[in-house]
Amino acid sequence: MYQVLLTALIIVAILMIIFVVMQPSKSNAASMLGGGDDGQPKTRARGFEVFLIRATTILGILFFVLTITLAYLSSK
Repeated sequence: MYQVLLTALIIVAILMIIFVVMQPSKSNAASMLGGGDDGQPKTRARGFEVFLIRATTILGILFFVLTITLAYLSSK
């Protein structure tokens, strides 16, 4: 059981890294340092971006659940 959960945790961690890297950047780092606005209007996420946000949230919750479960099993 422990090995199955550990394997699932590794898979979830890799998927979470991939989904975070795939998300588009919200702002330009240079304009953040200078304090200026890039002039683009603030829009809501649509389509594939919404999927990435939801998938990352679900994977994050699953990551914490698996981590806490593994910690509990290892203390027995």
